[in-house]
Amino acid sequence: MITKPDTPIAMRKLIADIRSAIPFDTPQEKLCNGPCTGCAKKLLDYLDMQLEEKESEINAGIIPNLGELNRLKKSAMKIHATLIKNGLIKNE
Repeated sequence: MITKPDTPIAMRKLIADIRSAIPFDTPQEKLCNGPCTGCAKKLLDYLDMQLEEKESEINAGIIPNLGELNRLKKSAMKIHATLIKNGLIKNE
């Protein structure tokens, strides 16, 4: 018998992975230093807001679905790629 994945646990793990991979604590002067592709500050603010919203929903007992997990992952990956282009994260 196939069991459904525990999406709240998966969402919490995804949020933790994103928070560890994205430099949310980057100083403002470093974010806006030189040419950039997309506004790093706005992207970081947006992603942080999304993570806080998902954490609040889980804490309120709202169970995320797999589509929400996938959308958050895709969004984080796009922002991560933009931060690499802007030189804020080293490409590993």
